[in-house]
Amino acid sequence: MRIAGNLLLTLVLIFLIGPFVIICIAGLSGGETLAFPPDGLSLRWVQRVFEVESFRSAFWLSIALAIGSTLLALILGIPAAYALDRYNPPMAETIRNIVTAPIIVPGIIVGLALLRHLVVPLGIPITLALIIGHTALLVPYAVRVVSASLVNLRTDVEEAAVMLGASRLQSFFKVVLPNIRSGILAAFIIGFITSFNQVPISLFLTGPGVTTLPIGMMFYMEFNYDPSVAALSGLLAIMSLAIVMLAEKLLGLSRYV
Repeated sequence: MRIAGNLLLTLVLIFLIGPFVIICIAGLSGGETLAFPPDGLSLRWVQRVFEVESFRSAFWLSIALAIGSTLLALILGIPAAYALDRYNPPMAETIRNIVTAPIIVPGIIVGLALLRHLVVPLGIPITLALIIGHTALLVPYAVRVVSASLVNLRTDVEEAAVMLGASRLQSFFKVVLPNIRSGILAAFIIGFITSFNQVPISLFLTGPGVTTLPIGMMFYMEFNYDPSVAALSGLLAIMSLAIVMLAEKLLGLSRYV
């Protein structure tokens, strides 16, 4: 039984890590086309990633969009999660379902709906449309993750702060927020990575001169089949891993969560 469990675990790890390893190796190819196994090993395509202007501009746009949308989602999601958890308003479950809708509905439908009924009729600029679309997608993650942290925070801690003279607003900022810091950080990381890698919504809302990195990579592969996209994918995976490790180092998240 133990051997079977170890074998299953190994297969799961191969399934999860295998594509990442293949992409990284393909990005180090010395050949002219994307292939696995590669034709030799070289860093030429990694260097090529930094030479492509469209990659650089799309990268910085995606970074700014991910940070801005995630912060807006947290600004909206933290109070919403607090109100749903602490005050239990009427139709609370219905509100939770509405908030969760952007996760359940396919992104391509959300993107088309935003384009057809919001962006085009109101003439919203492309960058603002991207921020609205990504924020709408990320709010459910913020609400869900922060709600899970609030469930583990005893209400009598807040009540003690109020009894000692703090206002409700002071207790929220000085007691609640510090105690759900890990949940807020987790929501930020999830939101940032989700926004940065978002394709369906961005595909409908991008326009001339404004392209996120995933969409730019997709357009690049329509006309170029070299290993530079694989090299870029490997670099992005390493960047995501570094963000999580840095957050753990600086803010003390458990390594075993």
